Amino acid sequence: MLLPGDGIGPEVTEQARRILQRVSEVFQIEFVLEEGLIGGAAIDARGVPLPAETIELAHQADAVFLGAVGGPRWDNLPSSLRPEQGLLELRRNLGVFANLRPARLYPELAPASPLRETVLSRGVDLITVRELTGGLYFGQPRGRKVRPDGSEESVDTMIYSSGEIERVARVAFRLAEGRRCQVLSVDKANVLETSRLWRQVVTRVAQEYPRVELKHMYVDNCAMQLVRNPGDFDVILTENTFGDILSDLTASLVGSLGLLPSASLGEGRRGLYEPVHGSAPDLAGQNRANPLAAILSAAMLLEYSLDLAPAARAIEKAVQAVLAEGYRTQDIFTPGSRLVSTEEMGAAVATRLKG
Repeated sequence: MLLPGDGIGPEVTEQARRILQRVSEVFQIEFVLEEGLIGGAAIDARGVPLPAETIELAHQADAVFLGAVGGPRWDNLPSSLRPEQGLLELRRNLGVFANLRPARLYPELAPASPLRETVLSRGVDLITVRELTGGLYFGQPRGRKVRPDGSEESVDTMIYSSGEIERVARVAFRLAEGRRCQVLSVDKANVLETSRLWRQVVTRVAQEYPRVELKHMYVDNCAMQLVRNPGDFDVILTENTFGDILSDLTASLVGSLGLLPSASLGEGRRGLYEPVHGSAPDLAGQNRANPLAAILSAAMLLEYSLDLAPAARAIEKAVQAVLAEGYRTQDIFTPGSRLVSTEEMGAAVATRLKG
C-alpha cells in the first residue's frame, strides 16, 4: 500500500513506485499497489488525518509505504487534527514498535559530510533501533492549562513498561547478530527513572544473546561520540525521543536526510516503510527532492516484509552505482558532480537495477 502524503511525499513515492515496477520486471514478481490518504491530504479530502478506509487498507496490505506528512498550511489546526497525528495513529494501529534507521556513508559522498576526512576514514555503517510507540510521544497525561495566576503550564509524560523495552531490545540484538555483534543502549539513567528501567531491562535481555557485546551510554555523550568517532557504532538501541534526535544526527554524518530510509516493524512481517526526511514543503512540486531515501525504504520493504533480499540488494547496488557515476540531487551536490532532478535520479537507479 502506498501513502504519498504531503509536500515532497508524492514525488519521492512515485520514484519508489518506479523502482518496485522495475523490480517486478527484473525478478518476475507481481506487486499489487494500492494508494490511500494520510496527513494533510487526508484532512483536505476527508476532514481527518487518518481516514478509516486507510486503516482498513493498511491492515489488508503486506506492507505499507509512506511518503511524508505535514506542512505549514495545517499548522494552526488543533493538535488532534494535525497531519502528524495520522502517522502516529497509523503506527499504533499497525502495532509497529521498532523503527530501524540505517545510516551508511557511501565513499563517493564523503565530500557532502560535514566531518573531516580523518574522522570518516573508518567509514560509517550503523543502524539506530528506535522504540516507536512509547515514551513522551504517547505518554498520558499530556496537555496545557492556565494556572489560577493566569500563567500557562504544559505537561508531557514519559512512560515505559518492561515489556515495551524487552521487545524492542530483542529486535536490536537480533540485528546485531547479523552485523558486528555490538549493541549500544542509549539512555539518561543518571536522571530519568524510565532510563533506569530501560538500562535494567536491556541488560537482562542481553543475557539471551551471548555473542553480542552490550554497552551503555548517556544520550548526550552518544551525540558527541557520533560526531567524533562514527566508525565505532554498529547498532544503537534507544527510546522514542532520543532515537528521533540521534537518527537525524546520523543523517548529517552521511551527507543528507535525503539518503536515510527506515522500516517500522512489529511482531509479524507487515511493516511501515518511509524515508526519514519530512515533507519539505519548500521543495514540493519543484522536482528537486532526493528520492534515494524513499528508494532505499522500498528496498527495506522488500527485505523485511516480503522476504525478497536479493531484490533489496539489487536496489542498493543500483543506488551505489548511480552515486559512483556522479549523479547528485541538490542536497548532496558538490562541485564536479552531475546535478539531476528527482525524476532523473529515480530513472537512473531504475536503469541500473539488474537481477
